[in-house]
Amino acid sequence: MDTTSDAQFLDIALQQAQEAASAGEVPVGAVVVKDGQVIAMGRNSPIGSHDPTAHAEINALRAAAKKLGNYRLDGCDLYVTLEPCAMCAGAILHSRIRRVVYAAPEPKTGAAGSVLNLFESSLNHQTQVISAIKLGADPARSTAQSSQLMQDFFAKKRLEQHQEHARNHPLRQDALRTHEYCFENLPGYDFAPNYISDLPALDGLRMHYLDEGNKDSSTTYLCLHGNPAWSYLYRKMIPIFAASGARVIAPDMIGFGKSDKPKKDSFHSFSWHRQCLLEFIERMDLQNVILVVQDWGGILSLTLPMHAPQRYKGLVVMNTTLACGDAPLTDGFKAWREMCAKKPEFDIAKLFSRGNPQMSEAECAAYMTPFPDAGHRAATRAFPPMVPEFESSDGAEISRKAREFWRNVWKGQSLMAIGMQDPVLGEAAMRELRSNIKNCPEPILLPQAGHFVQEHGEEIAKAATRLFS
Repeated sequence: MDTTSDAQFLDIALQQAQEAASAGEVPVGAVVVKDGQVIAMGRNSPIGSHDPTAHAEINALRAAAKKLGNYRLDGCDLYVTLEPCAMCAGAILHSRIRRVVYAAPEPKTGAAGSVLNLFESSLNHQTQVISAIKLGADPARSTAQSSQLMQDFFAKKRLEQHQEHARNHPLRQDALRTHEYCFENLPGYDFAPNYISDLPALDGLRMHYLDEGNKDSSTTYLCLHGNPAWSYLYRKMIPIFAASGARVIAPDMIGFGKSDKPKKDSFHSFSWHRQCLLEFIERMDLQNVILVVQDWGGILSLTLPMHAPQRYKGLVVMNTTLACGDAPLTDGFKAWREMCAKKPEFDIAKLFSRGNPQMSEAECAAYMTPFPDAGHRAATRAFPPMVPEFESSDGAEISRKAREFWRNVWKGQSLMAIGMQDPVLGEAAMRELRSNIKNCPEPILLPQAGHFVQEHGEEIAKAATRLFS
């Protein structure tokens, strides 16, 4: 078949895709051609038809079979704007389509080579599959058009979702909110956002959290970040936890990530952040929790299980401490606190780059995404001096009570991992913490990891799923 015809048929499929977009469906269109003539067309319609199988290809195949009076579509070609998924690939093979031409690849679910290739099989029928980009300039034009159509559709959906979230969670006058578009296309962070704003402590502030994996699982990994990180820190561990069949929750503390950011440094306190986390866990009614903590994620959250010990069954603890105010802070922490005081707007991307040479420039820059200017950085300025230093410091007394809980009451299993290159809360601090956790085994030592251990977190996550399975 000549490439002029290919281009024309792909244009018709694109028209179908545009109709799908106008109807609020993912913009995919398809046409079936026999003897140089279009005999059937189809567009995505799962939402409108309440039919999970109503993809463009399936709809076009059904119409073609009805037209020909035969479910076998011998001698027919299918033109589609997006690489077929596994379901559609199976239908295409079963209907004995001769040839498939698709415009744009689908890197997440494509079954014609992007993720897997179901058309390379030992089945009796073989369907030829061709990417339009290989057919010359005119057909290849449809690749860019289809890709742009998909991008525009999802950009519009994200904007609508952002506007809906803004309506449902109005921004307080004393807070800032990083625009949703700032978080688009961050490497490794393809997670759906969730928000909550009606906890008593939040008083209308919007808190963001990730909720991945099996929502009905009996086990929940609760992953808590520190300063100046956010839930992006757990992007390498979340998929492993989720793959084990567990539910995975990773909130952004107020002031960080996608959560609202109070304008004043003085807004933040140990007790307030702790109360937010307690209320969040209660509201989500989390059970059989495996607490996953590091840095402030531990300083705050190691004080949580004693409040409701029946909710917790495990602990994964990385480079953190219990700041009880009755022992000197480490020299490394004091140096960090002094640096933050002298350079309150320090470059967060450079901080991650220095300690994690394996990270890409884009990954390091992602940690700066929530903080487009100094006004958004009250939390990163407030948290270093918030660490309880004296017995009378906010949080010190509750931390001492927590220490007694971990020493004498804790009944769950524990896993400790230490980033050995951490100058702030390294091996000495972690072994001191281990001595205060009942039945905590020898730690996993990560020689190349620094303070932000989760950047080497795959090994830790795998060890955790083995322990807690």
